[in-house]
Amino acid sequence: MSDTKNKIKIGIFGGSGYGGSELLRILLFHPKAEIVFVTGNEHAGRPVSDVHRNLHSLTDLSFVAIPDDLDDLMELGQIDVAFFGLPHGQALELVPKLPVGTKAIDLSGDFRINDSEIFEAYYKRPHAGELQSKFVYGLTEINRDAISNADYIANPGCFATATALALSPLIASGIVTGKIIVDAKTGSSGSGAKPAANTHHPQRTNSFYAYKPFTHQHVPEIEQHLRSLGNLDEPLIFMTHSLPVSRGIFATCYVEFESETSSADLLEVFTSFYRDAFFVRILEGSPDINWVKNTNFCDIAVHASGRNAVVFSAIDNLVKGAAGQAVQNMNLMFGLDEKTGLIFAGSNP
Repeated sequence: MSDTKNKIKIGIFGGSGYGGSELLRILLFHPKAEIVFVTGNEHAGRPVSDVHRNLHSLTDLSFVAIPDDLDDLMELGQIDVAFFGLPHGQALELVPKLPVGTKAIDLSGDFRINDSEIFEAYYKRPHAGELQSKFVYGLTEINRDAISNADYIANPGCFATATALALSPLIASGIVTGKIIVDAKTGSSGSGAKPAANTHHPQRTNSFYAYKPFTHQHVPEIEQHLRSLGNLDEPLIFMTHSLPVSRGIFATCYVEFESETSSADLLEVFTSFYRDAFFVRILEGSPDINWVKNTNFCDIAVHASGRNAVVFSAIDNLVKGAAGQAVQNMNLMFGLDEKTGLIFAGSNP
């Protein structure tokens, strides 16, 4: 990566967690990317490869702390785009401090919700206010044109990505009536790198349980997106569960139609809707999280019986559900093919 003349200069704010690790893993081998700095306050001064051992011998970067004045950080080199992989609330404070002309992609929930009252009810902090209007919701396959012209991207949540991609074709077609029920399951990496009660993998590995009934922060995000495509007559019934695996999300969506339909008819709806979406694969039978692990793919299958249908969706929560989709959005923002740096298959087994 010695030719840096035409590289996109990148700063990563918050690179010590799982999402930051995936950003590094992808961007270090992106043909048009150059990482200028990566922050990690707790690890400032330590080589990145000491914290992320999978990157050993692959980078000479070290973590730096976030200074009070971001101009001090820019002395390391000017950047074209900043990725934010920080806990909720921190990007709200930092984005306004970026140098003029710097693009931003936020992987937290700080800029996903337009309605201030709904945001504050779910995130328990003040809304972004006027700054919110500058952010485009980064569900790449649906908002491709807006993302291409955006300076600020609110990267979708992992559950939101899996669910929205599963339901968007049906809502946009206007054929859904009645309630939509989503039963979604996630691996332990979705809870972050720091262990906590009930989220630490040893507590989950031989267990299975539900959490956040009717209160998950991705619900208003999903509803907001679906209403932008068509009618959502009733509130989404959304339930999350803990899977005893490290990576992956599997969402099962139950929908009802006004009249009877067939699996073949719905398959045509989905294949037409995603005909230009390389990273959405429409399958027969059922997806499997093993097929999408470590990839930017979303695998979807749909089945109908009478007036009812079920849509299955599987993604890697850290790639398509976070870092991979963020890089996909960066590609569009800088006029690149959205697949650039993201073509890697899963493993078998």
